[in-house]
Amino acid sequence: MPMRKLVTPITLIGLAVSLLAPLANAAEVYSPAPEKINGVMNSAVPSDAIVLFDGSDLDAWQSADSQEGAAWTIEDGIVTVNNGTGSIKTRQSFADIQLHIEWSPTATIMGEGQSRGNSGIFLNSIFELQVLDSWENPTYVNGQAGSVYLQHAPLVNVSRPPGEWQSYDIIFKAPVYGAAGELESPAQVTVFHNGVLVLDNVEILGATYTEEPEYSTRCTPYGQTREQDCSGRMPLTLQDHGQVVSFRNIWLREL
Repeated sequence: MPMRKLVTPITLIGLAVSLLAPLANAAEVYSPAPEKINGVMNSAVPSDAIVLFDGSDLDAWQSADSQEGAAWTIEDGIVTVNNGTGSIKTRQSFADIQLHIEWSPTATIMGEGQSRGNSGIFLNSIFELQVLDSWENPTYVNGQAGSVYLQHAPLVNVSRPPGEWQSYDIIFKAPVYGAAGELESPAQVTVFHNGVLVLDNVEILGATYTEEPEYSTRCTPYGQTREQDCSGRMPLTLQDHGQVVSFRNIWLREL
């Protein structure tokens, strides 16, 4: 008959100590304390946000391909794509951001698929988050609203009917390059469309408007004609796709 191994009180104490060992280094931390800011409530903007459009003017924006002011149309606190005037970009450049933007395709249905309420938000002026009227409007899924264009389809379609306001809340991590120009970490993005998670920390494969996705320290950003250094902070670009799309309440926080 095999002998049973006795479990002594000392053995039990040792087991308990070993289980608690990972907690031995836990400690209360009091500093540095997080900065105190006012959060989002009743459409208020966070107190540390950079307001890019509050309905009054486009001073924070300029033509994507020149130093001229943005030529889109402002009416009743809303800015609408002025078709043919070109895309616009922020005068300020950014890296990692939390971005809030509200948008609405025209209530008048014109066209179908990619020809219906098409615009785009180009993070770092290179990576497009698609804006499209995707309400009962079939198209390729990695080109519908909430997609990283031609790369990642949204997890769900939460588009509202044309003419209604929609929102994107975006967490964007910019790409990081090494001293020799090598890519150390690609861009990543998380997107909430109308409050619903549609992109969950997906890796952006590269520029979305080039023949193939690519990363490069030298590039010609979307809507521009001049090659430039694209390895650091970059503007945010809104696309003129030749269709009627409006925007309001645009702000971001640098992370």
